[in-house]
Amino acid sequence: MLTIDHPITLNEKTVSHPNLCELMDEADLKRIGIECKSGLVRDEFSRAQWVKRNEAGMDLALQIQRDKTFPWPGCANVAFPLVTIAAMQFHARAYPAIVNGIDIVKCAVLGDDSDGAATAHAKRVSTHMSWQLLYEDKCWEEQEDKSILNLSIVGTNFKKTYRSSAKGHNVSELVLAKNLVLDYWSKSVEESPRKTHLIPMFRNEVYEKVMRGLFCDVLEEPWYKNAPQARTTTLQQTKQDGRQGVTPPPPDETTALMMCEQHRDLDLDQDGYAEPYIVTFEETSGCVCRIVTRFDSMDDIERVASGSRKGKIIRIKAMEYFTKRTFIPSPDGGIYDIGFGVFLGPLNEATNSLVNMLLDAGTMQTTGGGFLGRGAKIRGGIYTIAPFEWKRVDSTGDDLRKSVFPLPVNAPSDVLFKLLGLLIDYTSRVSGTTDITVGENPGQNTPAQTSNNMIEMGQKIYTAIFKRIWRSSKEEFCKLFKLNAMFLPLDVPQVGGATRQDYVRGIPEQITPVADPNISSDSQLLQRAILLKQAAATTPGYDKDAVEIRFLQAARVDGIAQIFPGTKGQPPAKDPKLVIEETKIAGRMAELDKKLGADTQKWVAELQSTQGLNEAKMIELQAKAAEAAANAQSEQAYAQVALVNAQISSLKHENDKINSRIEHLLRAAEIESKHLLETQKLKKAAAA
Repeated sequence: MLTIDHPITLNEKTVSHPNLCELMDEADLKRIGIECKSGLVRDEFSRAQWVKRNEAGMDLALQIQRDKTFPWPGCANVAFPLVTIAAMQFHARAYPAIVNGIDIVKCAVLGDDSDGAATAHAKRVSTHMSWQLLYEDKCWEEQEDKSILNLSIVGTNFKKTYRSSAKGHNVSELVLAKNLVLDYWSKSVEESPRKTHLIPMFRNEVYEKVMRGLFCDVLEEPWYKNAPQARTTTLQQTKQDGRQGVTPPPPDETTALMMCEQHRDLDLDQDGYAEPYIVTFEETSGCVCRIVTRFDSMDDIERVASGSRKGKIIRIKAMEYFTKRTFIPSPDGGIYDIGFGVFLGPLNEATNSLVNMLLDAGTMQTTGGGFLGRGAKIRGGIYTIAPFEWKRVDSTGDDLRKSVFPLPVNAPSDVLFKLLGLLIDYTSRVSGTTDITVGENPGQNTPAQTSNNMIEMGQKIYTAIFKRIWRSSKEEFCKLFKLNAMFLPLDVPQVGGATRQDYVRGIPEQITPVADPNISSDSQLLQRAILLKQAAATTPGYDKDAVEIRFLQAARVDGIAQIFPGTKGQPPAKDPKLVIEETKIAGRMAELDKKLGADTQKWVAELQSTQGLNEAKMIELQAKAAEAAANAQSEQAYAQVALVNAQISSLKHENDKINSRIEHLLRAAEIESKHLLETQKLKKAAAA
């Protein structure tokens, strides 16, 4: 147990102090540095085997090739991309599902909300926190993208959530598992006795923190003035160089210093209870640069209320900065979980061996080689023959045939090829990257339901992993919610209208990711939205606007507010029974109008035909009357002309009667149409 000569007093001044190193003497700081450094060494040792497995898995994912000398120098050296394919397929599905549009954070409404106040509060918080992640913290989406891909290979990474005084806003950054050292057998991140974040810092960064008063004055320390020591072994450095494809220069004064930010419990007031602190020290020297408390105020301290130990500390509610992300939980109970790099590592290595064996066998079979007897008077070595080329030898053809013995080489094994296919098939089953789930055609004449079942079964693994990511994202967002309640300006509206008071009176557990943990594909989301819309159309009680918005979101339609402003303020929809009755009435009216119109047109056509015949007769009679008048020489002729004129007058009178009748028929049809229209209106009013 750590013992110091000059304990500090735990009070409000201690809690709010920017660097407790100023309150302690040099000897105590040196003891604290030794204690923290030895704890880091112990934790590194506990996870050494995990680091070794993780390094091998990362090599497989990046398809790193190592020099081989067996079975001969320069033999086949293929790294088959099984881990790479599995990681890329998972990333391609998970990333769009988690970062889907501009809505990242959702605030749930708890309890009754008859006046809509809780819903408005949830909308303000959701909009503001989504804006913080996507726009204020510009690196969050990029870090999320990298986190998902790294998680699928390594199996574990962390998000560090804190208030950045330099940036002036909340930050939630990715911390790789190799950079956060924990005791491998810790129960959880929250209950781990030590959490050491390895942070490379350039000298200018250290200098700035010293000048701001965040670090002690370490500018004259040897570790600051001299080049840092290489912190990796030769083997680790060789692996790192192989992945990056470059050889880094030796350390000098421009090389980053490795600072260790250790979150741990220390009994600095020597009361028997170790309080939570954050100790920042340099890795090689153990020089302590900063110590701050890991709780906000004295209110976070729970004390004994009465008795002989009244006032003694029971526990301190520490602030947790790190959120763990899990891919597949470690079966041995370790805190570092496993990803495809470890999970598929043995299968991938066996596949690599089989591929290389088949290639080497093919090389031996196609390149030739063998033995030369004494009768073959040619020198040994490598002979190459080009097309149309003939080489001279001192032996006869018969001697040459008898003295040259080709090396008997078997063809590449069909058994090995089948075994290779078996390993690749089972690797795909383990990782969920079956043909149909990665977009390949399962074959012709495959029933639709069979394809859907295959897709669903292929996505089982992804759905379970996606739920773990959803759970860790919820914890990350809850930490951001608490930071907003602590650091947002008072009574200053933020984006979306949220204020600090919205977070103070809110509950962090209300915050969840918008992404559905049970859905890992766009087709599933759209199918659910369609089913919901169909149910809302046939069953009363649904919020039709919310259902329509959900459907448009699932279809990934942009500008939903402009396309569908909602049905509020619009006249209510007609009763379906009334619509059916109106349709029946309209059909009967159309049929009646059609019948009346046909009869009227028939009568008018007959009258017009008669009228046309009369006009033709009138023209004929007028011609006869004119001819008779021209040749009239007697009273009898004049009488005949008068008779023709009388006939013409009669025909004119008949045509006038026909015109009057046509007008009457058209007017009657118009009146009947108006009567039917009025009848329809009266029936509608009666039905309403």
